[in-house]
Amino acid sequence: MTTENQAEPTDIHVELSKEEVQELPLVPESVAPRWKPRTAIGKQVQSQQILNIDDILDRGLAIMEPEIVDVLLPNAETDLLLIGQAKGKFGGGQRRVFKQTQKKTPEGNKPRFATFAVCGNRNGYVGIGYGKAKETVPAREKAFRRAKTAVIKIRRGCGSWECGCKEAHSIPFEVRGKCGSSEIRLLPAPKGTGLKVENECQKILSFAGIKDVRSMTLGQTRTKTNLVKACFAALRELMATKVQTDSVASLGIIEGKA
Repeated sequence: MTTENQAEPTDIHVELSKEEVQELPLVPESVAPRWKPRTAIGKQVQSQQILNIDDILDRGLAIMEPEIVDVLLPNAETDLLLIGQAKGKFGGGQRRVFKQTQKKTPEGNKPRFATFAVCGNRNGYVGIGYGKAKETVPAREKAFRRAKTAVIKIRRGCGSWECGCKEAHSIPFEVRGKCGSSEIRLLPAPKGTGLKVENECQKILSFAGIKDVRSMTLGQTRTKTNLVKACFAALRELMATKVQTDSVASLGIIEGKA
């Protein structure tokens, strides 16, 4: 029931001027409706105080919200890596994106699914993420979120003595990465070589924007999860290694975006 003193609800319409509309934060439509920042960095990104992802990575700050990468790297792509294998005769099953494990309990078998995701803009930024859950969809979404929050900036250049073109098509120097017993060495290669590396590592390098590289692997490389982590550790070394100023021009080194 309504009383005479109770006002009826009315629609309120507020018109903004052209200047006020331009001052609004430019957040993508796919992110704006559902994203409410919970961290200080997320609030600064939404209010346009931070416009470049380098401002976060160069200061060594942690990205805790995947929506930050959606805003600052709108052209970033995501994909799943083939770390699992379907059941087959004599272990010859087809490669799968999900690695299934089972735990035997009195109530029966309890399966869990794990997967690796890669995120990158194919122009100097890449990240990987590991997700595991009782079902495939939550594991996939968890891997995508962690891949976005683990995005790093890498160096590219032309460190091959056979080329010397000073273009950022390869890596500027040799780097190594190790995880468990899996070890990988990434070597600069001349133009036209391509990515001479294991298939899943090849996908990571292509998402990072590297076009030509040679590699050498040691240890138990059939364990795909360790090999993927070793490859990402090698990419981290590209930024951890100190580079002299005169080498930047001679090797055509660029960091992040071209």
